[in-house]
Amino acid sequence: MRKTPKARLYYPQSLNNRSEVTLSDAPAHYLLNVLRMNCGDEVRLFDGSSGEYTARIEACGKKSCMLRILEKSADFRQSPDLWLLFAPVKKDKTDFIIAGATELGVRKIMPTITKRTISEKIKKERYEAQVIEAAEQSRRTDIPQVEDAQSLEKILKNWDPARILYFMDETGNGGSICPAFAKGPQSAAILVGPEGGFEPGELEMLRGLPYARGVSMGRRILRAETAVMAALSCWQALCGDWPEGKPAAFEEK
Repeated sequence: MRKTPKARLYYPQSLNNRSEVTLSDAPAHYLLNVLRMNCGDEVRLFDGSSGEYTARIEACGKKSCMLRILEKSADFRQSPDLWLLFAPVKKDKTDFIIAGATELGVRKIMPTITKRTISEKIKKERYEAQVIEAAEQSRRTDIPQVEDAQSLEKILKNWDPARILYFMDETGNGGSICPAFAKGPQSAAILVGPEGGFEPGELEMLRGLPYARGVSMGRRILRAETAVMAALSCWQALCGDWPEGKPAAFEEK
């Protein structure tokens, strides 16, 4: 009886129709030196576009290894069409947001600079590495797209009005979050502000946009990272792929 592979890695090139792949540098080091894997051991690979594959290590070098594709173990599945816009916070909290959003099935992550954003060290390469690690762990077959950090004003200037933008209104003036999500479209975005919330002028601007909907998360004030996880969880439960019988609109065509 074949053992379940203990490692799952993202491979940045198409695996469809490949018979073998070569890993080097960090992925090879992880398999050979961290996990102590050897020739004959099996690994799961996914490329973010065609699905997941089982592969066997056939040859090992000091800094590389060759794997042979054995079979396709899972079809590609696109996550629901949900974007996350968030104001970066302190490093460890931002790490938590990036990993959690990936695990919760966000399709696009957009670091958003607001008037009260406190973090100035925004490294897209770090975020991209984190989404890959979280996708490997959570068994996603797709990889969230990470955008360059932009100001809230610039993002809204180029916004597609067909996509509803839900912004977390900490003043309590927004509608209740669950009814708002339940009545919304399947293509949406969630905007969570910085520590201290949006400035009054930003809230006024958002409330004046026809595609923006302010939502309240209750009487308690949540930390930014808590608000992100709570909002994404509510949306997934009501509109996403958590319920059984996932809508066909979410399947990759």
